Amino acid sequence: MDTKTIGVGPNAAAGRRPRGARSSGLDRALQILDHLQEAMRPVSSYAIAKAIGAPLSTVYVVVDDLVEKRMLQRRGDGMVWLGARLYHYGLAYAGSLDFLDVATHAMQDLCREVGETVQICGRDGDHMVVLAMADGPGHFRITSRIGSRVPLNWTASGRLLVGHLPDAERLAVFRHAARVSPTGAAQMDAEVLSQAAARALSGRLSIQISESDFSVACVASPIRDPAGACVATISIVLPEHRVLQGRERYTGAVMEAAAGIEASLGWQ
Repeated sequence: MDTKTIGVGPNAAAGRRPRGARSSGLDRALQILDHLQEAMRPVSSYAIAKAIGAPLSTVYVVVDDLVEKRMLQRRGDGMVWLGARLYHYGLAYAGSLDFLDVATHAMQDLCREVGETVQICGRDGDHMVVLAMADGPGHFRITSRIGSRVPLNWTASGRLLVGHLPDAERLAVFRHAARVSPTGAAQMDAEVLSQAAARALSGRLSIQISESDFSVACVASPIRDPAGACVATISIVLPEHRVLQGRERYTGAVMEAAAGIEASLGWQ
C-alpha cells in the first residue's frame, strides 16, 4: 500500500474522527495490551485502570471494544487476557522474518544436539524477552516461556544484548534497569555489569548460574548483525550441575549455533 496517497485530497478528512481522539483511543489500547504482556496473566479491568493511570470508565469501553474484536478475551470471572486475533497477527509477523525462521531452525537443532532447553532471546527496553523456545526432552522445566520478560541484569543473554553499546550508554542502561532477582544472586552494580557485558560480547559467550532461578544455569552466545550489534541471543538453559560438569560441551555448541545463524543470514 502506498501511504503517500492516503488522505491527500481536499475531502480526505471528511467523516473521520479528530486525529487527537483517534490517537488517544489507540494509545489506551496499547497501554492495556502492554500491561497484560508485562503481567503475563489475566487481569481485571479495575487492575488495568489502576496500573496505567486511566479512568475506569475509559478502560471498560476500550476493553469491551478489544474483546469484541477478539484482540482480548474475557474469562468467566471477568478477567481479561490477550485474544486469538493477536496470536494470528504474531504468526503472520513471525513468518515474514527471515531472522526468526533461521534462528528457530538453529534453536531446534541445538536442542536435539545437547538435549536441553534452548531459547532465542531479544531486548525489550530494560528487559530481555524470550522470542522462541524449544523444550529439552527431559523432565527439567524452567519458568520462562515465550514472551517472558526479565530484567537485563538477571540473565546471560541480557548482558550480551547491550554489550555492543557505547560505554556511557551501556552504563546508563544498567543503572536504570538493574533489579534484585528472586535468588538475590544477580549482580546489581552497574559498572560491574557494564564491564561484564562488554567482555561477554567480545568473547561471544555469557554464563549465569542461579541468578534468576535457583539451581538453573544459562549459557548464551550473541547473534550479531553486520555492524556488530547484538540483535538477539541463543542460549541453553539447564540445571546448574550439568553446566558445571560439561561446560566446554555447552559453550562450544551454543557459540557454534550463534555463528551458524549469522553465517546463514550473511551477517558474518
